[in-house]
Amino acid sequence: MSLSAAAQCAPLPGALALRYWFTYQFLLAEQARQGRPLSVCEIGISSGEMLRFMNAVGDPAWSRWVGVDCALRPDSLKDLGYDALVEADLHASVDWCDGSHDALILLHVLEHLHDPEPAVARLAAKMRPGSILIGGYPSVPHWCVPIREPRIRKTAQLHGHVSVFSPRRTRAMAAAAGLRVDFLAGAFCVRAGGFVLEDYAWWTRFNLLFGGLFPSWPGEIYWVMRKPA
Repeated sequence: MSLSAAAQCAPLPGALALRYWFTYQFLLAEQARQGRPLSVCEIGISSGEMLRFMNAVGDPAWSRWVGVDCALRPDSLKDLGYDALVEADLHASVDWCDGSHDALILLHVLEHLHDPEPAVARLAAKMRPGSILIGGYPSVPHWCVPIREPRIRKTAQLHGHVSVFSPRRTRAMAAAAGLRVDFLAGAFCVRAGGFVLEDYAWWTRFNLLFGGLFPSWPGEIYWVMRKPA
């Protein structure tokens, strides 16, 4: 799926919801590719925001949606439609990943891990050939990574951001895990909650196109990695 094609899709959400919109687009493209509903495993579900977005949009269809989190919040997750909930720490074990899923989601999770590359490699080893891993996180130009990461680790709060990513680090992480990067793009040039332009679709499209052209621009990146068949 090209970014130009994605930018033409509607509806376009405000910038704060783009993380869910990107994932929706990736799942929509994969469903079309597979020609059937997808089995999805979402890791790091928090209070279920991703599935709430999917339920509101209503498509693509999925045959199964499993939620994984290190600290489940049952009161926030009931009645959302999860087929199964698993309480597990991605750092500790991936035994819960049985290789049956078409798509795994790691949305704004890896920046909270001290050792994201080994975690992705362990997960990739469990993935079914041909399946995809969807993710996204804050991003900076690559030269900033070795400067910023030690600084944020000194002041990080519990479950805060401790890893810093760039497009280059992302591609290297995929290669080390034996995954192929199918898609990678930035999300915006400028994001400001409450800014009047955030209400206009043309502003969102501009940000999407800018992010596609300049993924190393400080902001956020979203990506799809595929395990070769």
